[in-house]
Amino acid sequence: MAKSLRSKWKRKCRAIKRERYAVKELDRLKKTLGIDDDNVSKDIEMTEITEIATVVDAKKIKEDVKAKQVKDAKSTTVIGEEQMEIESTRIYNKKTLRDQYGNYPVWMNHRKIIKHKKGRARTKKTSKTGKRLTRRQKKVIQKDK
Repeated sequence: MAKSLRSKWKRKCRAIKRERYAVKELDRLKKTLGIDDDNVSKDIEMTEITEIATVVDAKKIKEDVKAKQVKDAKSTTVIGEEQMEIESTRIYNKKTLRDQYGNYPVWMNHRKIIKHKKGRARTKKTSKTGKRLTRRQKKVIQKDK
């Protein structure tokens, strides 16, 4: 939508709705968590968070993932388990617009494919010359066949 009066009005109404729904959503969230405004202060202290979860640095997680990948790679060679084959991305040629299997991309229209094929046929060099063949040239061609 552009900046018409109607779109501006709709945007304004949506902003008002967002504010109203945010209050309702917050109340519903507090209700599901069991937090009531009456018996609990608004600032909740998270002193018991250590009992619930352990805090880990991102660096440590990345190191663990790398170590696990190395371990998996070694275990597959030792045990002989095969990893699942993942299809590689198709590589398209910019000139022919076809992939390594000779297929056109999925998004390409059928009419455009036909048009492109005609254009490719025009660009191919033909073996015909502009001149007529002589008798000797005709004999040479027949002998080759």
